[in-house]
Amino acid sequence: MITLFIILPEVMNKSAPEDPESRKRFSNSSDDLRSIAEDMLNYAKQKGATAASAEVSEGFGQSVTVRQGEVETIEYNRDKGLGITVYLGQRRGNASTSDLSLAAIRDTVDAALSIARYTAIDDCSGLPDEGSLAREFPDLDLYHPWDLPVEKSISLARECEQAALERDPRIHNSEGAAVNVHEAQFVLANSLGFIGGYPTSRHSISCSVIAGQDDAMERDYWYSVARSANDILSASEVGRIAAERTVRRLGARQIATMQLPVLFESSVASSLLGHFVNGASGGSLYRKSSFLLDQLGKNVFAPHVNIDDMPDIARGLASGSFDDEGVKTLRRNVVEQGVLRGYFLGSYSARKLGMKTTGNAGGNHNLVMRASGPGELDLNGLIKTMNRGLLVTELLGQGVNTLTGDYSRGAAGFWVEHGEIQYPVHEVTIASNLKDMYRNIVAVGNDVLVQGSRQCGSILVDGMTVAGS
Repeated sequence: MITLFIILPEVMNKSAPEDPESRKRFSNSSDDLRSIAEDMLNYAKQKGATAASAEVSEGFGQSVTVRQGEVETIEYNRDKGLGITVYLGQRRGNASTSDLSLAAIRDTVDAALSIARYTAIDDCSGLPDEGSLAREFPDLDLYHPWDLPVEKSISLARECEQAALERDPRIHNSEGAAVNVHEAQFVLANSLGFIGGYPTSRHSISCSVIAGQDDAMERDYWYSVARSANDILSASEVGRIAAERTVRRLGARQIATMQLPVLFESSVASSLLGHFVNGASGGSLYRKSSFLLDQLGKNVFAPHVNIDDMPDIARGLASGSFDDEGVKTLRRNVVEQGVLRGYFLGSYSARKLGMKTTGNAGGNHNLVMRASGPGELDLNGLIKTMNRGLLVTELLGQGVNTLTGDYSRGAAGFWVEHGEIQYPVHEVTIASNLKDMYRNIVAVGNDVLVQGSRQCGSILVDGMTVAGS
């Protein structure tokens, strides 16, 4: 059975697009979005706002899922929206809508002003300092349209799934393969004179299959994502990797409870970066709910670990010349030789902490972990270095306390002995404290996997507790 979802845009009056190509890709030109943002700011000023910021965006996408060779879903979406934040002195109000008509725009601004009148005064609220705003907008190559007819999407999804199913006779079922295409554009503006925006794209192919042996069944998946379709792995390659990752899990067993090194494969190692970002983010810090409170300038990681926030990577999945407030973004060293050199701050959290914004309103950019020192190791090299321990390829549950740093998660992977993988492992729990884990990083691999905003190779951590049978 095929399920078809279509989300159509609302009709609106708009000026002529800037060029024919813009008309083909989006309902509105970038000039249309700029005009709407400026109208919102002007109306807010007329109604008494002392400051305001506005964002207007639209996007569209197509998603196709195939299971067992049959089309399961075809989804089209086209959406748009705007949001306005107004300030009455140090009182703040926010409202949003998906209706871009003139009447709806004014109603939304009025709603934001009404909210602001009833909020408490907050001496940290307000727009960013004018001097911190971006004034130059380099092209970071973030927009690559993919003209993919639905028939071709279906063909690619079938090719992906078929490659997985044919890889090994023990693969007998599939949770499906999917091809996703997405494009969007936005404009951000504020009453300090800042206005900027650009189009973006994000495309992906994914596959998940099930393998069986005797009475045991295992599943695993793989996906590839990029700004440009040219940078995505081929459909057959995604299927092949999904199949191999699934089959290698067959015959999994438990292990005894013990303390030993744990090697996080790159596909899950990026989660350790995510916990670091949560702890070093302004909101957690000023609420005093972070295990990294008062750690600036102190050794947080092993001395060979460096972490860079890199907003200027061409085609980066989290690149941008300004943050969610319009503040200029800069490449910076967040962790240098194990020492915490910077937080992730927007204007509000920076004021709460008595600091300056780091251009991270909205979160980190392309966060890259790398190791200093001679020599680089791939995953096999890390396995040999570990010699005996647990290679983790899947994490389960959410047992991480960002206040204390206590870490406890379900895991699956492989038992390593004498520097070689011996057999798959499941139904274990790995536990420690993030502060200890970061300081006990033995090595970071060069097998960097780019599937999101946090990028690193596999990470070898010494001295974790593995609870098994």
